[in-house]
Amino acid sequence: MREGTGKDACKGDHRGFYSKALQEAEKLELDEAYQIQGVDDEIALLRLKLKELAKDQPQRIDLHLKAANTIARLVKIRYQISKEQKNSLKEAIAKVLTEVALPLGINVGVKNL
Repeated sequence: MREGTGKDACKGDHRGFYSKALQEAEKLELDEAYQIQGVDDEIALLRLKLKELAKDQPQRIDLHLKAANTIARLVKIRYQISKEQKNSLKEAIAKVLTEVALPLGINVGVKNL
């Protein structure tokens, strides 16, 4: 990627693609939104909105299902880990087992390493 492009380059300045369509207050909110990582806030907000929807419009099962499906997709995204992360985790666990557990005589769940 070229220097000065991408979302990191737009943080703190308002020359990004969408900035021309934003009011000043929205630009400040956009800067704040850049600081948020993950989707936990979005999941929580959608859960609240689904609860409100179920209370206020109990007959709109179609909307309940759409909201529930969106929440399910976000939860799936939240807990996905990449192959690289899986491999790192496996390596870390193997290292703990070989360097800590085995010398202490703990052989639970250990295949001949």
